[in-house]
Amino acid sequence: MNIFILISIALLTFVMILLLIRYAPKLGLVDRPNERSMHQKITPRGAGIAFVSAIYLSLFLFDPQYLKKYDFIYIAIALVWIGGIWDDIKSISPKMKFVFIFIASVILFREEYAIFDLGTYLGYHLMLPHWIAYIFTFFAIAGYTNALNLMDGLDGLAGSVSLVMLATFLAIGIQYHDELLITLSAFFIIALIIFLAFNWHPAKIFMGDSGSLTLGFVIALLTIRVSHYISPAAVLFIIALPLLDTFIVMTRRKQRHRSLFEADKNHMHHLLYKVKQDVPFSTMMLVMMQVIFSIIGFQMQHSNDLLTILLFMLLFYVYLNLFDERLKVRKKK
Repeated sequence: MNIFILISIALLTFVMILLLIRYAPKLGLVDRPNERSMHQKITPRGAGIAFVSAIYLSLFLFDPQYLKKYDFIYIAIALVWIGGIWDDIKSISPKMKFVFIFIASVILFREEYAIFDLGTYLGYHLMLPHWIAYIFTFFAIAGYTNALNLMDGLDGLAGSVSLVMLATFLAIGIQYHDELLITLSAFFIIALIIFLAFNWHPAKIFMGDSGSLTLGFVIALLTIRVSHYISPAAVLFIIALPLLDTFIVMTRRKQRHRSLFEADKNHMHHLLYKVKQDVPFSTMMLVMMQVIFSIIGFQMQHSNDLLTILLFMLLFYVYLNLFDERLKVRKKK
């Protein structure tokens, strides 16, 4: 991997974020607080425009051959990024976002990026037929991309959690000498480190959908890639926190007979923030949870799929009851 690419990504991300902070109001790239916001003042957004473009510009300058080698992968990522930029500027509908993710997923299918292998359970190896695998993969990619987007609710949270997951993918890429796992993870790790210097509480800029949708899609893509080497069930731990958060919120809404897609303030970060009213504390607690999950996933690379799934389901049950907004009410009674 060309060291000049990493240096270029860092420098370009830094400069572009500074420019975005300065000119965001003129570009309409600002986030105004509402009833669900965790911030109290108008803040620039769209840092994903800076750090993703820094990655592409650096590759064009220093390694166009690499970009050509993985052209369909980077075209797919770029499509989701463009959809995110459009949303940052014009606030497009969720349906339109899914259109971008769908087209990007179809591009990945051309390269056989799909979830075919679900693991081995009680001696039965579960392999999905191609047409089912493509449908399942699209919903998995779209669901995870949206899950990470929903985690972008506290200063530094989505970027830090993504950093942990990408670092795990990088370690597995090095272990199995996979060029795409190593490079794609490293590029976004460098960009996120610079971004987090601006996004840590109190945030000077938010990543916006241009950042969170792109990160979610990249992590979903790398999850499919890494499943070629490790147990499909173990991968769930490496990407656990956004999954658990989404599953818990959806379960709570169903229990209360609400729409599964109704926005609320019952995500993990909302409930944890209520405990101490401290943004850095809440962010670090959730990041440390993801660190633990990623270590478990890394250590269980080749463990029994059934036991791994049962452990993940137990984890879901624990978190479902731990992150319950009704606990405080029950205690008073």
